[in-house]
Amino acid sequence: MSADERDHAREALNAAIARLAGGDRAALEEIYHATSRKLFGICLRILGDEKDAEDALQDVYIDLYRRAGRYDPDRASPISWLACMARNRAIDRLRSGGKVRAGAVPEDAALDVEDEAVPADERIVLDQRDARIHHCLGRLEKKQASAIRRAFLGGATYVQLAEDDGVPLSTVKSRVHRGLAKLKECLERS
Repeated sequence: MSADERDHAREALNAAIARLAGGDRAALEEIYHATSRKLFGICLRILGDEKDAEDALQDVYIDLYRRAGRYDPDRASPISWLACMARNRAIDRLRSGGKVRAGAVPEDAALDVEDEAVPADERIVLDQRDARIHHCLGRLEKKQASAIRRAFLGGATYVQLAEDDGVPLSTVKSRVHRGLAKLKECLERS
């Protein structure tokens, strides 16, 4: 997909979210067709169960229907905003169900879910404002940057990060909190 096609797809998604915010219910179907595969993959990777991932995905689109008016295209690309919503709904479902992530599929398998759209990470890299985030992440301590990437881009919970790194939960929370503060400071300067 060329840069022009990516820009067109992004603008079409922006326009559909704006129409949805204005009450156009048909726009929700358009958004669903453009994003559901990618968002389902995120939910599946976090939850590890297709039924739970489908339920989380439904929650995402219900939230989108209610919150479309809050979307700000100057703050995030539409797929980044929706991916963040999917991650949060999946983690909420994981927490509320008290489930252990034991049934989660390997990350590679979750990423194999077909997606006709440009992958979110490619859109982020191509988007100038998101490139600033990556630049600032690169300026953080490695442990802080890794924790932020795995939590916010990879869908891991703080508990999972603590287990993976073999450190207390409070250490992970502290790393992420300090890292986000430094990230914010860097972004405000650039």
